[in-house]
Amino acid sequence: MRQSQATIYEVAARVGVSISTVSLAINHPDRVAATTRDRILAAADDLSFVPKEGAVARAHAGVGRLAVVAPFTSYPSYGRRLSGMLTEVKGESQVLVYDHEDVATSTSPLLESLPVRGHVDGLVIMGVPLHKAVASRLRRRLPTVLVDMRHPGLTSVYVDDVAGGRVVGERLVELGHRRVAFVREEERSYLALSPTQQRKDGLVAVLGADHVEEITVDRGPGLGERALDQLLAVQGERPTAVVANRDFVALSIMAAASRRGLNVPEDLSIVGFDDDAIAEELGLTTVGQPFEESGALAVRLLREMIPNHGGTPTQNMLPFTLAERSTLGPAPAQ
Repeated sequence: MRQSQATIYEVAARVGVSISTVSLAINHPDRVAATTRDRILAAADDLSFVPKEGAVARAHAGVGRLAVVAPFTSYPSYGRRLSGMLTEVKGESQVLVYDHEDVATSTSPLLESLPVRGHVDGLVIMGVPLHKAVASRLRRRLPTVLVDMRHPGLTSVYVDDVAGGRVVGERLVELGHRRVAFVREEERSYLALSPTQQRKDGLVAVLGADHVEEITVDRGPGLGERALDQLLAVQGERPTAVVANRDFVALSIMAAASRRGLNVPEDLSIVGFDDDAIAEELGLTTVGQPFEESGALAVRLLREMIPNHGGTPTQNMLPFTLAERSTLGPAPAQ
């Protein structure tokens, strides 16, 4: 690794592009073709390049500026995690918030360039899948904590989603359910084993693959109706319970069942994941996790990591709880 400060001119010369293209790749990555952007960022890594404004900020580095990237506008649970971060910060650090389109999409150009900019002391990434090249850049250049996900060589805060699915499965079996539908939203990224897939794996570990009917639906209006259409069309023994990958999906199915004249839980038990605030109000049985605590813990971990420029990665597992409410009941006689 070079000890002297590389310049933007050296990066441009290494790649064979203009300095304006280098600047765009770092500060406005979505405006540069992916192949060119990858070459520029790889050269920046190799030269240990930090933009001038980032170098100034780094000279005064402390724990003054943190960044967080998550699909805040798509999933309310990440807003709760952010709330935990802000409570822990107590105004002692600046927090830059970046919204990511969706956990179902691949890692963004923002995450590719953010470690190179040099304008933050630490980074929290919530639920966004990482390419290997991005993870490697983060390990080398920016103290990072992952929340709701794991990746080799990076510090993580998470719950055991497989165990969560297993607990749900065990409770359903106790209540006499032998065939269950697992309803999930479409995922387009397979960079990592998602919490959704892990929850299903835990369910299958208890009931067996032949007793879990997987139903995949696109996000958007009518999600619950589409899921229920598929469930009612199942041939042979119909599932007597639905386990949804998150509370919003479970509540959408619950509303659709009511419109169809199905009684919950007498005709169909419904279980969600996350324990959103509305879940308790509507009596939804769900698996809860400590969202606010996960955000607060991410901040505490970063504050330990930043003075040591990262340190040894740690894996931090938080507990989950099964909140039984009115949507869970014994399997109906068939």
